[in-house]
Amino acid sequence: MYNFDEVIERKGTNSYKHDSNSGLLPMWVADMDFRIPPEANAAIQKCTDHGIYGYTIVRDDYNRAIMGWFAERFGYETKPEWIVKTPGVVFALSLAVRAFTQERDAIIIQKPVYGPFESVIAENNRRLIVNSLVYEDGKYTVDFEDFERKIVDEDVRMFILCSPHNPVGRVWTKDELRQFDEICTKHNCLVISDEIHCDLIYKGYKHHVFENAVVCTAPSKTFNMPGLQNSNIFIANEDLRTRYQKEFRRTGYGSMLNIMGQAASQAVYEHGEPWLTALIEYLTGNLAYLNDFISKRIPKIKVIQPEGTYLVWLDFKEYNMPQNELNDLLINKAKVWLQNGILFGQEEGDGFFRINIGCPRSTLQTALERIERMM
Repeated sequence: MYNFDEVIERKGTNSYKHDSNSGLLPMWVADMDFRIPPEANAAIQKCTDHGIYGYTIVRDDYNRAIMGWFAERFGYETKPEWIVKTPGVVFALSLAVRAFTQERDAIIIQKPVYGPFESVIAENNRRLIVNSLVYEDGKYTVDFEDFERKIVDEDVRMFILCSPHNPVGRVWTKDELRQFDEICTKHNCLVISDEIHCDLIYKGYKHHVFENAVVCTAPSKTFNMPGLQNSNIFIANEDLRTRYQKEFRRTGYGSMLNIMGQAASQAVYEHGEPWLTALIEYLTGNLAYLNDFISKRIPKIKVIQPEGTYLVWLDFKEYNMPQNELNDLLINKAKVWLQNGILFGQEEGDGFFRINIGCPRSTLQTALERIERMM
């Protein structure tokens, strides 16, 4: 029903992923090479057929679609007034930093982690505190003693959690989330939970919404529509929501959604589950292909098994090469653009690269064969 094997030409479409390079196979930035669900395309087509793109309002059925999705998939019961619409999750994170902390306040993150976590802290003149994830036996865990000690010693006011985690692919357990919650509540540290990858979970794992937090969500990763710039931020606490909305008004951005993003988002939350089920099955196949290929043909590379997301963290440490030489080999010899691990943490990402498997299997095969020839 859905042809994820189809190779769709994206060059010349103003694609950040495909038009930002010359002659490289892009396996880096986190968007997929698949068409969005047909119901979303139909919703956009309905807008274009109408041909008027005026100012927008958010109707009740839009909120019901979002609330229904999160209630059914995660048991997360919400109310319409909790939902603050923003043009993206990174925008929402930066807004949270400004709304809930003051300059020079300390904010803690867990490297290796999505690069904009650090940038929204630095660019808003807050202090960065790092609780590095522990890498052992091919898996990442949390050093909770270090986490709490740093919150206390540095008087940390905010924790930005990546759940599921990008790039290491962890889907946090209920027990891990409980420990985060207990420590942060005890020390009055507000949790901002980036859950943009929450729908992309592999069999055997389950995503749990961090309910005692500002929860940042979007359909963009799930349904491959980041260009439509539409995110939904759940803030149950009325005081926090009021402060957040006040800071939002200061940006001058306004609360109106992109008309295409609104139509497509409602469509995928109402009708997109079959497409998502098929996507996860395809990604599972891609992950199996990646594991088999690397174990048999490039065994010095170690795959950190993802529990969620279509992003896979690869360990190149066995090559015992400086990061810049590894990157040069991949870019200039293999002609494959992987995301350089140091972008997720200078120390924590050294020796690692991230690959995006949200692509046709033939594209993944070509990338791995190019890497194999050069390593």
